[in-house]
Amino acid sequence: MIKKRILYAEDDLTLAFLTKDGLEVFYEVVHCDNGEAALETFKKEHFDACVFDIVMPKKDGFDLATDIRTLDKNIPIIFLSAKTLKEDRIKGLKLGADDYLIKPFSLEELQLKLEVFLKRSLTQEIKVLEPTMQVSSYTFDSKNFTLQNDKCKHQLTERENELLIFFCKNPNQVLKREEILKHLWGSDDYFSGRSLDVFISRLRKYFQDDEGVKFDNVPRIGFKMTLAV
Repeated sequence: MIKKRILYAEDDLTLAFLTKDGLEVFYEVVHCDNGEAALETFKKEHFDACVFDIVMPKKDGFDLATDIRTLDKNIPIIFLSAKTLKEDRIKGLKLGADDYLIKPFSLEELQLKLEVFLKRSLTQEIKVLEPTMQVSSYTFDSKNFTLQNDKCKHQLTERENELLIFFCKNPNQVLKREEILKHLWGSDDYFSGRSLDVFISRLRKYFQDDEGVKFDNVPRIGFKMTLAV
Protein backbone atom coordinates (compact mmCIF):
# COMPACT_ATOMS: atom_id res chain seq x y z
CA MET A 1 0.00 0.00 0.00
CA ILE A 2 1.32 3.43 -0.99
CA LYS A 3 1.72 5.78 1.96
CA LYS A 4 0.32 9.30 1.85
CA ARG A 5 2.95 12.04 1.99
CA ILE A 6 2.95 14.59 4.81
CA LEU A 7 4.92 17.86 4.80
CA TYR A 8 5.92 18.57 8.42
CA ALA A 9 7.47 21.92 9.44
CA GLU A 10 8.85 22.18 13.00
CA ASP A 11 12.00 23.90 14.28
CA ASP A 12 12.17 21.96 17.57
CA LEU A 13 14.33 19.07 16.36
CA THR A 14 13.63 16.80 19.34
CA LEU A 15 9.87 17.14 18.98
CA ALA A 16 10.20 16.83 15.20
CA PHE A 17 12.12 13.56 15.52
CA LEU A 18 9.55 12.02 17.87
CA THR A 19 6.55 13.18 15.83
CA LYS A 20 8.07 12.13 12.50
CA ASP A 21 9.04 8.76 13.91
CA GLY A 22 5.50 8.17 15.18
CA LEU A 23 3.75 9.28 12.00
CA GLU A 24 6.00 7.27 9.71
CA VAL A 25 4.24 4.11 10.85
CA PHE A 26 1.35 5.37 8.71
CA TYR A 27 2.75 7.96 6.29
CA GLU A 28 5.82 9.13 4.44
CA VAL A 29 6.88 12.28 6.31
CA VAL A 30 9.15 15.01 4.93
CA HIS A 31 10.45 17.31 7.70
CA CYS A 32 11.67 20.90 7.30
CA ASP A 33 13.02 22.99 10.19
CA ASN A 34 11.85 26.40 8.93
CA GLY A 35 8.98 27.88 6.95
CA GLU A 36 10.96 28.94 3.89
CA ALA A 37 12.38 25.46 3.39
CA ALA A 38 8.89 23.98 3.78
CA LEU A 39 7.45 26.29 1.11
CA GLU A 40 10.24 25.49 -1.37
CA THR A 41 9.80 21.77 -0.71
CA PHE A 42 6.05 22.04 -1.27
CA LYS A 43 6.63 23.72 -4.63
CA LYS A 44 8.93 20.92 -5.79
CA GLU A 45 7.13 17.81 -4.53
CA HIS A 46 3.64 16.36 -4.15
CA PHE A 47 2.08 16.13 -0.68
CA ASP A 48 -1.28 14.93 0.61
CA ALA A 49 -1.39 16.95 3.85
CA CYS A 50 0.60 19.53 5.84
CA VAL A 51 1.42 19.76 9.56
CA PHE A 52 2.95 23.09 10.63
CA ASP A 53 4.34 24.63 13.78
CA ILE A 54 3.58 28.35 14.03
CA VAL A 55 6.65 29.93 15.62
CA MET A 56 9.51 29.08 13.21
CA PRO A 57 12.52 30.94 11.80
CA LYS A 58 12.53 32.61 8.35
CA LYS A 59 8.77 32.17 7.80
CA ASP A 60 6.22 31.44 10.51
CA GLY A 61 3.44 28.91 10.18
CA PHE A 62 0.74 31.50 9.54
CA ASP A 63 2.63 33.00 6.57
CA LEU A 64 3.54 29.53 5.35
CA ALA A 65 -0.11 28.41 5.38
CA THR A 66 -1.12 31.59 3.52
CA ASP A 67 1.45 30.85 0.79
CA ILE A 68 0.42 27.19 0.59
CA ARG A 69 -3.23 28.17 0.16
CA THR A 70 -2.36 30.26 -2.91
CA LEU A 71 -0.82 27.12 -4.45
CA ASP A 72 -3.38 24.54 -3.30
CA LYS A 73 -6.81 25.48 -1.95
CA ASN A 74 -7.75 21.98 -0.80
CA ILE A 75 -4.74 20.29 0.81
CA PRO A 76 -5.37 19.62 4.54
CA ILE A 77 -3.35 21.83 6.92
CA ILE A 78 -3.04 21.20 10.66
CA PHE A 79 -1.30 23.62 13.02
CA LEU A 80 0.62 22.37 16.06
CA SER A 81 1.43 25.17 18.46
CA ALA A 82 2.15 26.20 22.03
CA LYS A 83 0.17 29.40 21.34
CA THR A 84 -3.00 28.84 23.37
CA LEU A 85 -4.86 32.13 22.91
CA LYS A 86 -8.27 31.90 21.29
CA GLU A 87 -7.22 34.69 18.90
CA ASP A 88 -4.35 32.55 17.56
CA ARG A 89 -6.63 29.57 16.97
CA ILE A 90 -9.17 31.75 15.18
CA LYS A 91 -6.44 33.35 13.05
CA GLY A 92 -5.09 29.93 12.05
CA LEU A 93 -8.53 28.66 11.04
CA LYS A 94 -9.33 31.86 9.13
CA LEU A 95 -6.12 31.42 7.14
CA GLY A 96 -7.49 28.12 5.88
CA ALA A 97 -6.16 25.57 8.37
CA ASP A 98 -8.34 22.51 8.95
CA ASP A 99 -7.44 22.13 12.62
CA TYR A 100 -5.26 23.54 15.40
CA LEU A 101 -3.74 21.30 18.09
CA ILE A 102 -2.18 22.72 21.24
CA LYS A 103 1.24 21.44 22.37
CA PRO A 104 1.75 19.06 24.04
CA PHE A 105 -0.52 17.10 21.75
CA SER A 106 -1.47 13.46 21.42
CA LEU A 107 0.24 11.72 18.52
CA GLU A 108 -2.76 9.40 18.24
CA GLU A 109 -5.13 12.37 17.96
CA LEU A 110 -2.96 13.95 15.27
CA GLN A 111 -2.94 10.72 13.26
CA LEU A 112 -6.71 10.33 13.56
CA LYS A 113 -7.29 13.90 12.41
CA LEU A 114 -4.98 13.36 9.44
CA GLU A 115 -6.99 10.27 8.46
CA VAL A 116 -10.25 12.22 8.54
CA PHE A 117 -8.86 15.07 6.41
CA LEU A 118 -7.10 12.74 3.96
CA LYS A 119 -10.34 10.83 3.35
CA ARG A 120 -12.17 14.10 2.78
CA SER A 121 -9.44 15.28 0.41
CA LEU A 122 -9.65 12.04 -1.58
CA THR A 123 -13.42 12.49 -1.96
CA GLN A 124 -12.85 16.01 -3.29
CA GLU A 125 -10.28 14.72 -5.81
CA ILE A 126 -12.71 12.09 -7.08
CA LYS A 127 -15.43 14.71 -7.50
CA VAL A 128 -13.03 16.95 -9.45
CA LEU A 129 -12.31 14.10 -11.84
CA GLU A 130 -15.92 13.20 -12.54
CA PRO A 131 -17.20 12.88 -15.11
CA THR A 132 -14.80 14.83 -17.37
CA MET A 133 -12.17 17.53 -17.19
CA GLN A 134 -10.63 19.93 -19.65
CA VAL A 135 -6.90 19.55 -20.34
CA SER A 136 -6.08 22.46 -22.66
CA SER A 137 -7.94 21.74 -25.93
CA TYR A 138 -8.77 18.15 -24.93
CA THR A 139 -11.65 16.74 -22.93
CA PHE A 140 -10.43 13.96 -20.68
CA ASP A 141 -13.06 11.42 -19.64
CA SER A 142 -11.38 9.33 -16.97
CA LYS A 143 -14.38 7.01 -16.60
CA ASN A 144 -14.42 6.00 -20.24
CA PHE A 145 -10.65 6.26 -20.80
CA THR A 146 -10.97 8.79 -23.62
CA LEU A 147 -9.09 11.93 -24.59
CA GLN A 148 -10.56 13.99 -27.41
CA ASN A 149 -10.92 17.38 -29.04
CA ASP A 150 -12.57 18.53 -32.24
CA LYS A 151 -9.80 17.01 -34.36
CA CYS A 152 -9.12 13.58 -32.87
CA LYS A 153 -9.99 11.03 -30.21
CA HIS A 154 -7.62 8.75 -28.30
CA GLN A 155 -8.74 5.63 -26.47
CA LEU A 156 -6.45 5.31 -23.45
CA THR A 157 -5.20 2.13 -21.84
CA GLU A 158 -5.87 1.68 -18.14
CA ARG A 159 -2.28 2.61 -17.25
CA GLU A 160 -2.31 5.68 -19.51
CA ASN A 161 -5.57 6.72 -17.90
CA GLU A 162 -4.18 6.32 -14.37
CA LEU A 163 -1.04 8.25 -15.24
CA LEU A 164 -2.95 11.15 -16.78
CA ILE A 165 -5.27 11.28 -13.75
CA PHE A 166 -2.22 11.52 -11.48
CA PHE A 167 -0.78 14.39 -13.52
CA CYS A 168 -4.15 16.17 -13.65
CA LYS A 169 -4.39 16.02 -9.86
CA ASN A 170 -0.99 17.73 -9.65
CA PRO A 171 -0.67 20.14 -12.60
CA ASN A 172 2.42 22.34 -12.84
CA GLN A 173 4.08 20.42 -9.99
CA VAL A 174 7.25 18.34 -10.17
CA LEU A 175 6.39 14.73 -9.35
CA LYS A 176 9.21 12.47 -8.26
CA ARG A 177 9.84 9.44 -10.47
CA GLU A 178 9.64 7.04 -7.52
CA GLU A 179 6.44 8.70 -6.33
CA ILE A 180 4.74 8.09 -9.71
CA LEU A 181 6.03 4.53 -9.85
CA LYS A 182 4.78 3.64 -6.38
CA HIS A 183 1.39 5.22 -7.12
CA LEU A 184 0.87 3.34 -10.40
CA TRP A 185 2.93 0.16 -10.07
CA GLY A 186 3.41 -0.20 -6.33
CA SER A 187 7.21 -0.34 -6.71
CA ASP A 188 10.04 1.71 -8.18
CA ASP A 189 12.19 -1.07 -9.64
CA TYR A 190 14.10 -0.87 -12.93
CA PHE A 191 11.45 -2.50 -15.10
CA SER A 192 8.67 -0.27 -13.77
CA GLY A 193 10.89 2.73 -14.45
CA ARG A 194 11.35 1.73 -18.09
CA SER A 195 7.59 1.25 -18.42
CA LEU A 196 6.96 4.72 -17.02
CA ASP A 197 9.20 6.25 -19.69
CA VAL A 198 7.14 4.48 -22.35
CA PHE A 199 3.83 5.79 -20.98
CA ILE A 200 5.18 9.33 -20.65
CA SER A 201 6.20 9.14 -24.32
CA ARG A 202 2.67 8.04 -25.25
CA LEU A 203 1.09 10.96 -23.41
CA ARG A 204 3.49 13.35 -25.12
CA LYS A 205 2.44 11.91 -28.47
CA TYR A 206 -1.26 12.35 -27.70
CA PHE A 207 -0.71 16.03 -26.88
CA GLN A 208 1.96 16.74 -29.51
CA ASP A 209 -0.30 19.09 -31.49
CA ASP A 210 -1.44 21.01 -28.41
CA GLU A 211 1.00 23.71 -27.29
CA GLY A 212 -0.94 24.18 -24.07
CA VAL A 213 0.31 20.90 -22.55
CA LYS A 214 3.89 19.78 -21.98
CA PHE A 215 5.32 16.81 -20.12
CA ASP A 216 8.71 18.04 -18.92
CA ASN A 217 11.51 15.77 -17.78
CA VAL A 218 13.13 17.20 -14.63
CA PRO A 219 16.64 15.68 -14.53
CA ARG A 220 17.36 13.35 -11.62
CA ILE A 221 13.95 14.11 -10.06
CA GLY A 222 10.95 13.21 -12.19
CA PHE A 223 8.34 14.82 -14.46
CA LYS A 224 6.00 17.80 -14.58
CA MET A 225 2.85 18.32 -16.62
CA THR A 226 2.91 22.02 -17.51
CA LEU A 227 -0.37 23.62 -18.55
CA ALA A 228 -0.43 26.99 -20.27
CA VAL A 229 -2.35 29.68 -18.39
